[in-house]
Amino acid sequence: MPAGLKQTSSTVSIGFDVAESGANTFTQGSVDLNLSPLDREVFVVLAVNLDPFAPDSAAGADTSVSTSLTTTSQTAVTNLSNSNCLANANLLIRAAGFADAGVGFATGAIETPPATLDYIGIVATNDFFVQVQGTGNGGAKGVSGKMYGYRAQASADIYAALVQSEVLSA
Repeated sequence: MPAGLKQTSSTVSIGFDVAESGANTFTQGSVDLNLSPLDREVFVVLAVNLDPFAPDSAAGADTSVSTSLTTTSQTAVTNLSNSNCLANANLLIRAAGFADAGVGFATGAIETPPATLDYIGIVATNDFFVQVQGTGNGGAKGVSGKMYGYRAQASADIYAALVQSEVLSA
């Protein structure tokens, strides 16, 4: 348990899905955690599973679907180098220069953290954000997934620091 936090729920899973508003268009969805700021409630993230839709397979064309889950709003799909990014996943088909449909690749953050980690992140504000964007696809794509964690109550100083850190890093 992180210092300054008291667990107030058992482990819960929160499902979500976000679809592109149009083919190859950056789209962001917001998922409300219904946290109580008056009770200094935060959400301690244990694991995230992102499942992007498969990109189109087109001879001679590279296609992809990129996704991320962050604690703050973003203007593009991000990666783990962003301090607010808790997970990302990419499905890619590399076919440029080939007469066939190419070769598929998948990248992403681990779905379950190593047992040595107590948690992978803390959401201190009321919601988290999921981003998706396809490239070279004929139709709109999307992502579905789950975030696993528990609710906790933070001491006043820890809560203030977590909220300030999250908001200022947006």
